[in-house]
Amino acid sequence: MEQKHPLPPFTEETSKEKNQLAENAWNNKNPEKIAMAYSIDSEWRNRDQFIHGRKEIIEFLKDKWTQELDYQLKKEYWSHTENRIAVRFEYEYHDPNGNWFRAYGNENWEFDENGLMKKRFASINDLVIEEQDRKFK
Repeated sequence: MEQKHPLPPFTEETSKEKNQLAENAWNNKNPEKIAMAYSIDSEWRNRDQFIHGRKEIIEFLKDKWTQELDYQLKKEYWSHTENRIAVRFEYEYHDPNGNWFRAYGNENWEFDENGLMKKRFASINDLVIEEQDRKFK
């Protein structure tokens, strides 16, 4: 049986741990490894995209990191319940043309009993920045 610790029900401490594990994984940019933190039938809303299951998650992430280069993410715990965690985040990247962006947003996560994320809803806004204004270098 697949499990991804920590498992629900979450405490503030385990919610923050789950948040940090997610941040680390996304900053390593390994789509196959990241997808293993999600249930086989996970549902995502990411901006205007609706993604279903690990296969689509992997394809989404592969495509993402061909367009969002030198991606660097910082997540911040916001709140939690027994099997849900809310985070805010910001990340920076540049596109293939060298234009830099900082993205801000919020994510709502819902986990199954095995600690796999079954729902991820992300609201994201991008801000054009100059390279010298980057926070994450």
